[in-house]
Amino acid sequence: MERGSFLPENRKTSTQKVTEISIQFKDVPLLIFQSAAHQTNPNVLSMRIQPNEGIALKFEAKMPGSELRTRSVEMDFNYGSSFGMASADAYHRLLLDAMLGDQTLFTRADEVEEAWRVVTPVLSAWNGPAEPYSVPQYEAGTWEPTEAEFLMNRDGRRWRRL
Repeated sequence: MERGSFLPENRKTSTQKVTEISIQFKDVPLLIFQSAAHQTNPNVLSMRIQPNEGIALKFEAKMPGSELRTRSVEMDFNYGSSFGMASADAYHRLLLDAMLGDQTLFTRADEVEEAWRVVTPVLSAWNGPAEPYSVPQYEAGTWEPTEAEFLMNRDGRRWRRL
């Protein structure tokens, strides 16, 4: 199984406060629905962290009938609508777990030590002699810098608009 590459995306002062992890699957190597090749959308698995916690799967499905036509459909699970209430705020849950003695969300000492073992060389490299590299800049409230768009276009990909 081939591992795919990924590109993290972050926005400064976006008009929306959204935390989401989206996995866009590779295009299929063979299109059975030849006539719809130009209309086919990628399959996407989205995990919404906040707000409206949930998970959604968007994919192409064959439309009923004898014609070989597909349409994008979505299976969507929303925590709030499924259980009739939104999940508790993260800090609320964390404080409640601490009061109840539930340690599953807390970091153990060996985990902290391992994290520092991994991060320390990175910090040392950052604090070392400067390399001639510049980080692309863009205005707050706008989409990604043109350099990010170039990376996506180079591989035939495009950003998902939230």
